[in-house]
Amino acid sequence: MMEFGTSFRVRLFGSSHGPEVGAMIFGVPKGTPIDLARLQGDLDRRRPVGRRLATRRQEPDRLVVDAGLVDGRATGEAVRLHVANEDVSKAPYEELRHTPRPGHADYPARVRFGNSADLSGGGIFSGRMTVGLVAAGSIARSVLQSEGVEIVAYTRSIGEVPVEVDESEPLDALRARVLANEVGSPDPAKALEMERAIEAARRAGDSLGGVIECRCDGVPVGIGEPFFDSIESELAHILFAIPAIKAVEFGAGFASARMRGSEHNDAFYWDGDRVATRTNHAGGVLGGLTTGMPLVFRVAVKPTASISRPQETVDLTTHTSARIVVKGRHDPCIVPRAVVVVESVAAIALIDLMLRGGFDR
Repeated sequence: MMEFGTSFRVRLFGSSHGPEVGAMIFGVPKGTPIDLARLQGDLDRRRPVGRRLATRRQEPDRLVVDAGLVDGRATGEAVRLHVANEDVSKAPYEELRHTPRPGHADYPARVRFGNSADLSGGGIFSGRMTVGLVAAGSIARSVLQSEGVEIVAYTRSIGEVPVEVDESEPLDALRARVLANEVGSPDPAKALEMERAIEAARRAGDSLGGVIECRCDGVPVGIGEPFFDSIESELAHILFAIPAIKAVEFGAGFASARMRGSEHNDAFYWDGDRVATRTNHAGGVLGGLTTGMPLVFRVAVKPTASISRPQETVDLTTHTSARIVVKGRHDPCIVPRAVVVVESVAAIALIDLMLRGGFDR
């Protein structure tokens, strides 16, 4: 089931090389203003067009809202929206129908769904499916922003090039720097290094991965549920729906395993009439509930699986070994385009939990 959420539900439809991709969003509060220009702007951040270091697939991604919106406001019914797939090329994938591409879902998908499954461009497993996530997340962020919740994601590393971030910096200033370069890095000098690393990987017929960090400010205290529907559980659930995400960590994350309790515990203090913490190793979460401190998490993005180097695989019809070269149009690094996707799914998970918890708009 390609659906996430309880009170704010997102259902994806379409496939990479089918007629369209999009989403149906259930539970958008009636009367919510929906800025179509903003939605289109978020989709444009995900598009490869105009990106020197991205795939050459030229999709216009013109947003069409089919239902659930009248005069710029949600009707309270399901919102259906989509973009057309206009620049498709199935031939390179038909050549590989019986030789699964390493790093892709081809083999388990053939076993699960049979030989009739359309895996052109990755089919339903493609990053193309994140169009619906970005559109739904843009709506979710509109609701969240009306309540003072802001979300910004940015590239923390690509390959061996890391970036340091001032966690106290206002999100508006951080967002401006992230949007100022192609890779979504808050550090202009490091952004140039990242671009050079991506270009070098492309020339070598290879690819790179990286880390995206996301910060959510203004999240009310107490959002989430203990245990199975904790804020971490719900965020991890939807974050792992993004193709190529291989790890998620909150706050200090894996580094906390090397810390002592006296170091890791975030001391409380009064900040005016608000309870705050001196540090934020917990990433804004205790017991599965938000603390009111910035909600901070990171995701690891694997290197793009489609590379132009020869690779070993198997022939599923002859039961012999084979070597393939993946043709077509692919990103040498998908991290930059995934930044807005991470922001979007964070917004979806947050608003769903807030509405489930009786959040009063």
